Amino acid sequence: MITSAFAYVTVLLFLAAGLKVLVANSKFKIFEFLPAIVLLYFSVMVLSTLGFWQQTESINQAYSLLKTNLLPAMIFLMLLQSDIGQIKKLGGKIIFAFFAAAISIGIAFVIGFTLFQPWLVEGSWKTLAALSGSWMGGTGNMAAIQMALDVPPASMGYTLLIDSIDYALWVMLLLALVPYAKRFAQWTGADTRLLENIGSSLADAKTSEESVVNNNETDKTTPFLLLLSLSLLVSVGSQALASLMPTTAFFTQTTWVVSIVTVLGVVAAQTRLKRVEGSIELSNIMLYLIIGLIASRADFAELTQAPTYILLGLVILFFHGLMMVIFAKVFKFDLFTCGIASLANIGGVASAPILAAAYSRALIPVGVLMAMLGYIVGTGGGLLVGKLLSMIAV
Repeated sequence: MITSAFAYVTVLLFLAAGLKVLVANSKFKIFEFLPAIVLLYFSVMVLSTLGFWQQTESINQAYSLLKTNLLPAMIFLMLLQSDIGQIKKLGGKIIFAFFAAAISIGIAFVIGFTLFQPWLVEGSWKTLAALSGSWMGGTGNMAAIQMALDVPPASMGYTLLIDSIDYALWVMLLLALVPYAKRFAQWTGADTRLLENIGSSLADAKTSEESVVNNNETDKTTPFLLLLSLSLLVSVGSQALASLMPTTAFFTQTTWVVSIVTVLGVVAAQTRLKRVEGSIELSNIMLYLIIGLIASRADFAELTQAPTYILLGLVILFFHGLMMVIFAKVFKFDLFTCGIASLANIGGVASAPILAAAYSRALIPVGVLMAMLGYIVGTGGGLLVGKLLSMIAV
């Protein structure tokens, strides 16, 4: 049984690394639907349930310090690739479709929670708020909302269940609809001629930019060290600034930290910092450790409502899809725009480019940039959904 903080953190990192290697090198199809980060959560939850470590004073301090300080740093790094200048090149209609998808997801969460509330435990609105952050942005946004709203670790198990199972079904559906793109465009009256040109121009711009990112390809230490130190400095500064801000029952000091670091990340992404290599890798390492920390406080015995939450997730996706079809008819969206707007929210960078490539490889940059837009709005959108759900909760 583990009682020291160092051994506790070491086990979490080793599990994250081991599962990442397993998923990357395995040919089992199940790993396409259960990514390493989901497997990490439930693996750590099993160890926690079995009492693999004790909640000693040193372990509790390590948990609190790492989670509190790493999460703002992770958000900052995650947002460094959110180049608003590039996102603008997508065009007004595609960006409008993204926000239409985000709004429909928020409305669908309100409808789903209203319908299922009699069968959910008290405080379940926080679970759904965290999920909405993920479905408007990504897992990093979900972790930010978990911290901001103090979502119980066990409830995060429900969030990740829905986020993996229901999300996988949604991806399969959107991919299955690709052959019907022409017929859908005829029904909505959409003009699809601009998409290929947009995708090609974005790909050319990306290639040109990457050619001047790093003149010394062999030096990986300097950019990593710069980003790590800067992200931790931003974490310390945002927490200090948040301590000076007024708070309410909903907008706590932690919420201020998340909001401040989000703004700083978006602003920094418009500078030359966006061209420093390593922000994605470092933010992912921090995310895996944070998810492991959260799972280390969970217990499988508390996951008694899994089928209810999975069904609730499907209902949310149904209403989201229904509204997107209505938006498509009213605003003349094509199937690619609807699908990529939806998956850029729900799937993020991991899956939006895959759907884009199913239409045309030239459209992959469109999927990437729309997913990056999700990182910007996911945390704020999830907190807004959480506020609405808390008002409905009885």
